[in-house]
Amino acid sequence: MTVQSEKTGDRTARRLDRAERPSEDLLDRLLRRQEWMEPVAYAVQKTVGGVYSSLGAVGRTLKDAAHGTTVLHHPLHPAVTDAPLGAWLVGVILDWAARYDHAIGPQAGNIAVGFGTLAAVAAVVTGYTDFYETEGLERRAALTHGAVMTVVCLLQAASLAARWDGRHELGVALSTVAVVLAMGGMYVGGHLTFRFGTMVNRNAFAEGSDMFICVGAAEDFPENAMVRVDVGGMPALVVRLDSKLRAIAAVCSHAGGALDEGDLDRTVVTCPSHGARFDVRSGKVVCGPATFSQPVFEVRERRGKVELRVALPLR
Repeated sequence: MTVQSEKTGDRTARRLDRAERPSEDLLDRLLRRQEWMEPVAYAVQKTVGGVYSSLGAVGRTLKDAAHGTTVLHHPLHPAVTDAPLGAWLVGVILDWAARYDHAIGPQAGNIAVGFGTLAAVAAVVTGYTDFYETEGLERRAALTHGAVMTVVCLLQAASLAARWDGRHELGVALSTVAVVLAMGGMYVGGHLTFRFGTMVNRNAFAEGSDMFICVGAAEDFPENAMVRVDVGGMPALVVRLDSKLRAIAAVCSHAGGALDEGDLDRTVVTCPSHGARFDVRSGKVVCGPATFSQPVFEVRERRGKVELRVALPLR
């Protein structure tokens, strides 16, 4: 074999190797290399947790509210980010429009930026609260998102200060840079949701069955024991309480933890992953960080067999 053919063979082998290499998103690949982010993320999480813990029961209530557990029964952070981002964008548009149309005064942009900066407080609090529950590569992405958006908030605050101080041009420049930077932060925020499923209902794609399916014999479910079964491909947690069987989805709606591996306290089960708590009778969230209730199963016992089906359509 000639030297030229050997080189050609090597190039072909390298191309094949690249083609067969597992595909990974560029952002994930970059984040995976940033080992230095781990201690930083841990320190931020420890600070957030410490603030809530120092407030005792009040802190627990505030944390649940910030997650959206007790406010919307839906993640709160996405709902409160639209106000500052929208106001900041409108503010910058008005700022630049005022340069070419004198009918638009500088106060219009100032008001929009001021409103956005005030509204951003809720976005920051809810964002860092959700960040507290992240882990692994998801945590690095969340740290990146949080850092970028924090810088955006600081730039907008500096812009507002400059406007009040009469340095309007500097304020406009700072707001413009902040809005452009926010675009990147929003991309990473979307990556958190659609790539990692952060705060997404982990039972959203469950199928279940609307027909009763036998999951075992009655004696397989002793009093106060948590038993995991399969109902048409959907894991269910079955608990016998006061001789009556109750069943909810076994996958925690918050981050996919196995509820059957958690702790049962009377009628409430605690997820072993992040401490979300659910009532096994109704599936209702008792304590965050979960915001979505657990799907509930209808249970019947007949002829010594236990049968389950989803109580309500999942879609």
